[in-house]
Amino acid sequence: MSKQYETVFILTPILSEAQAKDAVEKFTAIITSNGATIVHEENWGLRKLAYPIQKKNSGFYHVVEYTTTEGNVVDVLETEFRRDERILRFMTIVLDKHSIAYNEKKRKGLIGRKKEEPKTENA
Repeated sequence: MSKQYETVFILTPILSEAQAKDAVEKFTAIITSNGATIVHEENWGLRKLAYPIQKKNSGFYHVVEYTTTEGNVVDVLETEFRRDERILRFMTIVLDKHSIAYNEKKRKGLIGRKKEEPKTENA
């Protein structure tokens, strides 16, 4: 049975855009080489942290959503996160059916945007 995961990781802000892109490619390659398929990937860019981590106040955020039938993908990925000094923080969660449906609606733009009010004509 396949499970769907979402991993968020924060890269150190001292990296250039190219270095950050290389790091993201490294981790997505780890995901795909271990038998998982990437459903969605999103770069949130450089953002301010809620609190300082390793004396840094900002970081490059990146989100990867993927499905896998093998259970060791998360273990391998998190081991690589711990070994890489470019990673400030990471978090992986298992998505349930409600979270998967929410993420799909969000990608389609059905959630998170303001609804337009119908225009009425005054005669």
